[in-house]
Amino acid sequence: MAMSRKLQYQLLEKEGVSGSLPFTRIDQIDRKHCRVVYQGLEGAYQHEAAMQYFGKDVNIFHMSTWKECMEAIKEGMADYAVLPIENSTAGIVADIYDLLTEYNLFIVGEQILKVEHVLLGLQEAELSDIAGVYSHPQGLAQCKEYLEEHRDWKTTAVTNTAAAAKKVSADQDKTHAAIASRAAGEIYNLKVLAENICKNDSNVTRFIILAKKPVYENNSSRISVCFEARHASGTLYNVLSHMIYNGLNMTKIESRPIPGKTWEYRFFVDFEGNLRDSAVKNALRGMEAETSYLKILGNY
Repeated sequence: MAMSRKLQYQLLEKEGVSGSLPFTRIDQIDRKHCRVVYQGLEGAYQHEAAMQYFGKDVNIFHMSTWKECMEAIKEGMADYAVLPIENSTAGIVADIYDLLTEYNLFIVGEQILKVEHVLLGLQEAELSDIAGVYSHPQGLAQCKEYLEEHRDWKTTAVTNTAAAAKKVSADQDKTHAAIASRAAGEIYNLKVLAENICKNDSNVTRFIILAKKPVYENNSSRISVCFEARHASGTLYNVLSHMIYNGLNMTKIESRPIPGKTWEYRFFVDFEGNLRDSAVKNALRGMEAETSYLKILGNY
């Protein structure tokens, strides 16, 4: 039956009458005539990721929280939001996964950014002066090994790395330092006290580009979905088996607790493909039949 449906989708695609997925295929996202929002301050890694994806001349502004960024998209204040979803050292940004199910927004692109943390302090400060360090929780986690070498330092989590740099600059306390980017140090007039403080040389963060409309570019090659499987034996296997039947390569799977349902989980899966492919349409139809809830988060 799976093979038969796959063939039917191929024939429908050939005749130009395929599919009823609520996504619109476009040639390319307009990266120039748009408004972009990111969480944090100027000098944050999200700011840098936004400029790399959209260009330095993009109309860009920031919000204090990830939720506010999504609200900005929902209310039409911005066309796109740039948010971090995972880091190669510290893992997923769990709050983003939860917000993706709360808001009816769609992933239309991604940006991979190499993260190079430095320890920043006041111009008159020396490494021996430091007693406290500020950074985003991900920044602290990514530099865990370095911080363990300085166990006498008190670490404090703040909203983002640029906010940490701004706080150190504003406090004018030479015992305080920030883990942030070199660019943030230049913006807030801080000195680099230590370099290469993340032991992972390939420390990169993946940022997603969110939009209100469900669109995807012609050359999109990754699909993200989330679903809830019935709480019974074998249900997760039955859902994922549709990727096997259709020859699709799963590249990632994560789970998050479902609020109000003890020991039940919502799954997030990435796999290779394009929504116009017959194999993808066939797999998604099969997955939908096996789940109590399925949402296509985006094709990008």
